[in-house]
Amino acid sequence: MAYEAQDRQMREEQQRIARESVLRIIFSPQARERLSNIKMVKPELAKFVEDRFIQLASAGKLKHQVTDEELKQVLASLQQPKKEFKIRWA
Repeated sequence: MAYEAQDRQMREEQQRIARESVLRIIFSPQARERLSNIKMVKPELAKFVEDRFIQLASAGKLKHQVTDEELKQVLASLQQPKKEFKIRWA
């Protein structure tokens, strides 16, 4: 049992290292920094963005590193519009 848990933990660590190295290739240093900041606040959003860009890169659809400006545009397009509430007094 202990060996299986250790083996699983080692595989997960290798996958994490491989993922991080791919992200270093895909994103510019500024974009990686922004994504790290987002990961602290909204880890699910950061993982979604990372997964999406990894898919694009593996499909050969990324021709260059993603810059901070491009990442900001993607993040802005993912934000849901805020609902505006109006309070009326009767």
